[in-house]
Amino acid sequence: MSRAEDAVSLFKEGFNCSQSVFASHASQFGLSRELCLRIATSFGGGMARMGKTCGAATGAFMVIGLKFGRVRAQDEQIRDQNYGLVREFVKRFEARNGSIVCRELLDCDISTPEGLKLAQDNKLFENVCPRFIRDAAEIVAQLI
Repeated sequence: MSRAEDAVSLFKEGFNCSQSVFASHASQFGLSRELCLRIATSFGGGMARMGKTCGAATGAFMVIGLKFGRVRAQDEQIRDQNYGLVREFVKRFEARNGSIVCRELLDCDISTPEGLKLAQDNKLFENVCPRFIRDAAEIVAQLI
């Protein structure tokens, strides 16, 4: 199973978009899936269901950080490489989907009760979000 398929499978199990993308890379970095699921919990729904940066994107950003994260403050070259990869991820994700902002991707604001109900009634999480998760997982796998 590819990491993209694993990410979509995790989402279908009930994990949020950020958890799904991030945890699908756990073994690659010697991390437990459980730890990755815990770390990424807060990022679902565009940052705690605030409709901001798509959780699939934030999950990918964390994967990039695992591979190209800076651990010494003076290591500006690694930081710049990381930022460049995140910008490239955003460019590719936006080329496929038009945005990295959850409320724009879903065309409703899930931070409001009305917007959340609209998303649920229209099955956006089931029918739309898996594409974003797959795209994020594919793109980050290409970048790292």
